[in-house]
Amino acid sequence: MNDDGAIVQLTGVGKRYVKYDDTPTLLGRAIALRYRTTRSPFWALRGVDLTIDAGETLGVIGRNGSGKSTMLRMLAGVTAPTEGRVAVRGRVAPLISVGVGFHPELTGRENVYVNGTVLGLSTEEIDELFDAIVDFAEIREFIETPVKFYSSGMFVRLGFAVAVASQPDVLLIDEVLAVGDVRFQAKCYERMTAMKDQGATIILVTHNLQATRNMCDRTLVLHDGAPRFLGPTPDAISAYHELLASPSRGARSTSGDGDEQETPIQSVLTEVIGADGRPTAHVHHDEAIIIRSTVTFRHAVAEPTFGLTINSAAGVGVYSDSTLGLGDLRTVEAGEELVVDVRLQPRLATGTYELRGVVAWSGARQDQTASPVVPFYVSGRNTVQGIADLDAVFEVAPGPEPAG
Repeated sequence: MNDDGAIVQLTGVGKRYVKYDDTPTLLGRAIALRYRTTRSPFWALRGVDLTIDAGETLGVIGRNGSGKSTMLRMLAGVTAPTEGRVAVRGRVAPLISVGVGFHPELTGRENVYVNGTVLGLSTEEIDELFDAIVDFAEIREFIETPVKFYSSGMFVRLGFAVAVASQPDVLLIDEVLAVGDVRFQAKCYERMTAMKDQGATIILVTHNLQATRNMCDRTLVLHDGAPRFLGPTPDAISAYHELLASPSRGARSTSGDGDEQETPIQSVLTEVIGADGRPTAHVHHDEAIIIRSTVTFRHAVAEPTFGLTINSAAGVGVYSDSTLGLGDLRTVEAGEELVVDVRLQPRLATGTYELRGVVAWSGARQDQTASPVVPFYVSGRNTVQGIADLDAVFEVAPGPEPAG
């Protein structure tokens, strides 16, 4: 490697696969023997130039299919790049798929020794580490059981425990922690933080943006197989949400049995307007914003109701409100377009949230159309946990002096 201090370097890296454009059925396969199967190149990843220093934690985020896992597989040496150069220095511990590296017929104990050997540990070193590995994985009662009987969570526990026990120079994590329970996830992130403090390099692929924000110095955003942003994690998360915020103008009825049907509303387009008056996907908890919904009516609607809903990324309801009961609502004519602005201050904890603009009609307000989900990211105070930021003010004063 040319860069001083660099432990991982990718130069002009790309990975191309061959895509088969027709996949005939058994009946069609016989017919297809007369014809040539159509194939076309597909670039899963291309144009990646990246240098990672020793001791750095890098996040990699993007939609499914953006090339994240492909990049980690090349770093792990599982697959070679079609073009460019990948260089990794030191011991690499990949945790890139549940159960990878485990032989199903072997017991947990035997797989610890197999995986440890693959990661470069001697038998003597594994002997010394064995109890610590099993204790961390919390599967001692199953350690003599063939791993083909393990749940996905047990696979992850054992795989992570072996990987971190090997004290790797580079740890590759690809979303596998998502299958573990919340308590074990917290335990894993605590261990990774300790490894980071000890100088290990960590590359973390995850959809958990809060974990990315807490763990990662820099973050790479991949989109459609290409790098779109590389820089400070808060800015990367903002860039990622800008890519996600490409709402469709379609509208659906959510009434009755939920079947899609033509509604009086032609489209609902909702966006977040920042303090500078421009659309954004990254807001600050102490700055006023506008939730703007542009509603186009296909048919006339008598006294429509306008509202909004905000959920956490986990689907927990955070806030909802509407014009119901405000009065002074009029009939909207067919073809008319209305712009509904809702001014508010997003007093929320740091994290990702999902917004929908809602339009309801009919006397019972049981028929409604919602905009597509609009994701946005709130930057708040680092000390706040939960969802809402209630602006607590702490005052610490000396207590009364003890009597006597």
